[in-house]
Order: sequence, then C-alpha cells, then structure tokens
Amino acid sequence: MPYDDIYLDTSDRMDKAVQHLKEQFRTVRSSRATPGLIESLKVEYYGAPTPLKQIASIGAPDPQLLVIKPYDPSALEAIVKAIQASSLGLTPSSDGRLIRLVVPPLSEERRRQIAAQLRNLAEETRVAVRNVRRDALKAAEVEKKDGTLTEDDFFRLKDDIQELTADHEKAVDESLAHKTAEIMEV
Repeated sequence: MPYDDIYLDTSDRMDKAVQHLKEQFRTVRSSRATPGLIESLKVEYYGAPTPLKQIASIGAPDPQLLVIKPYDPSALEAIVKAIQASSLGLTPSSDGRLIRLVVPPLSEERRRQIAAQLRNLAEETRVAVRNVRRDALKAAEVEKKDGTLTEDDFFRLKDDIQELTADHEKAVDESLAHKTAEIMEV
C-alpha cells in the first residue's frame, strides 16, 4: 500500500467519523424545533421500518413547532404511533391531514445534561479519529519494513497523518462548540 493509498484511506475514514458525529448532533434536541430532530425516526410503513423523511414532509414554521404532512394520508396513524413510541417525549396532535408537534423549551438542567451528552459523543469521535491514525501508522510501518515505502516517505506520511488528525479533531471541537451554543441559547 503506497503513500497515497494510506493517506487517502486515512483521510476518508476520518472524514466519515466527523460526518457521523454531525449526523448524531442533528438528532439531538436543541432549544429550537428542527426537522432533523425527527426525520430519521423509523415508522412502520407497509410492514417495513421506514425513515419519516421518506414518507412525509417535515417543516418548522416557528421555533417551537414541527409540522408533518404525510405523502400518503393512510400513514398518518403509523407516524403518530412512531412519535409516541419514541424517546423524544413529544405528544403529536393530528387533524386528519397534518401532525403538529409542539416542542417545549428546555429547562436549564436538561440543557446541561444534553451538553454533557454532546461532549461524550465528541470524545467518542476523537477516539475514533485517533484509532484511524493508529491503524494508518501501523500500515505505514509495515510498508516501510516491506521496502515499498522509503524512510523519508514514512516520516513525511507520519507527519501528514498527524496533521490530518489535528485537523479532524479541530473539526470535532468546532462542531461541538456550535451545537453546545445552540443548546444553551434561550
């Protein structure tokens, strides 16, 4: 595995770890109602668990309200049941065509709990990024021993991988700071 392959694989895997964190952050409740809060909720639709965003349009007309309009009106009851069964703690109200979800403001204590949850998710991502770095350095070491990677290329790759790691950890920290600020705003 030459220099470029190791570097590109490492970069790709680190990018995926950071992207996964951002997707997780989208599903965490903040002080505002956002479609990301419920769009990945699984709804039993024709016998198959289907993400809500595939069977309904989701809108946020104001900061405390989500409106869900199913593409197929027969899915309305299944969507209501899925929301009630979820861990969101939200009560849907339906008028036969639309589902409205009122998202109450978070208490200060709950905001702190969510911020702690976010820090844990960010730390898990940092660990994942560091594990990718470790795997890349092992692969580079094997290539150096096999003679397919020169000594100079090995040390250059090692520095580049460390730089990649620092960049991705910085991206994790920025995402965490942004989401924490969003949670803590009143």
